[in-house]
Amino acid sequence: MRCKYIVYGILLLAVTIAGCSKDFLNRSALDAITSEQFWKTEPQLKMAVNACYDYLKGKNVVDMENMGDNTIYPPLSDYQNISTGNFDFTLNTLNNEWVNQYKGIRRCNHFLENYQKAEGIREATLKQYAGEARFLRAFLYSYLTFFFGDVPLVTNTLNIGDEQVYGPRTPRLEVVDFILQQLDSAAAELPLSYGAADLGRITKGAALGWKSRVALFYGRYDVAEAAAKAVMDLNVYQLYDNGNTATSYNELFSHKGKLAAGANKETILARLYLLNVSMHNMSREAQVPDQTSRFNPTKSLIDAYLCTDGRPVDKSPLYNEAAQTAYADVFKNRDPRMVQTILAPGSTWGGKDDGDADANPSDIYNLPKFNSDKKGSVTATGYYFTKYVEVSAVATYNKDPNDIHIMRYAEILLNYAEAREMQGKLTQADLDMTINLLRDRVGMHHIIMTELASWGMDLREEIRRERRVELALEGQRYFDLLRWKKGALLAEDVKGMKKSFIPDYMQPYVAGVAVDAKGYMIINTNRRFVDPKNYLWPVPLTQVQRNVQLGQNPGWE
Repeated sequence: MRCKYIVYGILLLAVTIAGCSKDFLNRSALDAITSEQFWKTEPQLKMAVNACYDYLKGKNVVDMENMGDNTIYPPLSDYQNISTGNFDFTLNTLNNEWVNQYKGIRRCNHFLENYQKAEGIREATLKQYAGEARFLRAFLYSYLTFFFGDVPLVTNTLNIGDEQVYGPRTPRLEVVDFILQQLDSAAAELPLSYGAADLGRITKGAALGWKSRVALFYGRYDVAEAAAKAVMDLNVYQLYDNGNTATSYNELFSHKGKLAAGANKETILARLYLLNVSMHNMSREAQVPDQTSRFNPTKSLIDAYLCTDGRPVDKSPLYNEAAQTAYADVFKNRDPRMVQTILAPGSTWGGKDDGDADANPSDIYNLPKFNSDKKGSVTATGYYFTKYVEVSAVATYNKDPNDIHIMRYAEILLNYAEAREMQGKLTQADLDMTINLLRDRVGMHHIIMTELASWGMDLREEIRRERRVELALEGQRYFDLLRWKKGALLAEDVKGMKKSFIPDYMQPYVAGVAVDAKGYMIINTNRRFVDPKNYLWPVPLTQVQRNVQLGQNPGWE
């Protein structure tokens, strides 16, 4: 039996899509409209499909970075517990993810069951709306399978009492087949682009790009390659470039890189935010001036950045770890994306007091701060992010309207290169039209296959390194480690900067922090990753209690 009333959360979704379309903010409520009255007109259909966008992930994509090894937020949190492996099926985040994805799926199912009832609407418009709903349903199922493996595949609107509510899980690969098929259908139905009033709506490129990501996760490299190449062949997207190799990459993640600003042709899928209507707290959380930063870059991430000659820190003559005498030395002669991602001394910042002897608040960053006196941003590792930070938004709470980039063209180039390499098909020409374009944007040394071989460097590992540094703080590292079967890296101690670089007056605040054999601070220890157990999350206890047929994932019983 279908629900008699349709109740959609409309206010939030107004800003989710395009922030700049007045009709998103001037809609009548639907809480008194019956199903029989509703599915009639184009404005009603648009309201309904817009409501599905409520479940498109936003700033929480960045939050998920704390599940990997690029960042850490020292206080206890669900994401840190997942990262350390010290959690069970009672963790709130597990159930929240399960419930929220299925809420969104139900909304998409409801739309797809009813949208064809409308009359007098152009066929292209109907297809577009259906394509958007199909994409969002596939997007939500993607995360469910990434997290939980086998999950119930529900393609119709369920209500309490329906037998299917209490059914078993569908095999993971069967759900993946459905996801890929739905993305193909969406790509066929969706337009290449929209006008300014509809920025943020899902496009053909988004459907093909997401297909590439999902296929790559599941080792379907031929499918991932073809989907990525299809996006490239659309000739719609290009890397963001302001003409300055020292700022282009960082600027993409600032307000200048917002889709509404008009210069960004790189972002394929984003969650849009609107000043004073819908905002997040990303800038402040990265450099919060009176607390501990929520995103502390790890030594592991710092070490991932190559030197400017294209060699890693342990192979390059440009980097002499033993000869370093100061904090600033770590940033010298490195991939330019490092200082456009990690805050370097001399940069503008919003954290103010950074531990100088006179405790004078400064707009210029000098040194990391470790004393929690509420007079400046504290770091656990000794590092801060500058990527995704709009300095003007740091001083305010929840007032950042920056776009959150869910998928961009850079990822498509990385997907294509990786998929080709995994099939043994990668050529230097492939590198030149993918990864080396990313390096050109920042003025970084190219990957040259013969050169890597002469240096004793592994091509596959360098492609993976490139993905890590290019997509740092974009919520993909955890999922990459899972699909590469590199979960053991999550069990390693999380480390920070060399303790000896901290000035004497700041040393008392780190006196109790242990160091490794080389003097680097150990920030988090007693981590674990059990193979194969931790490659999947457990089915949440709440869901197992409601439906015993769901069973439990291996190792979590």
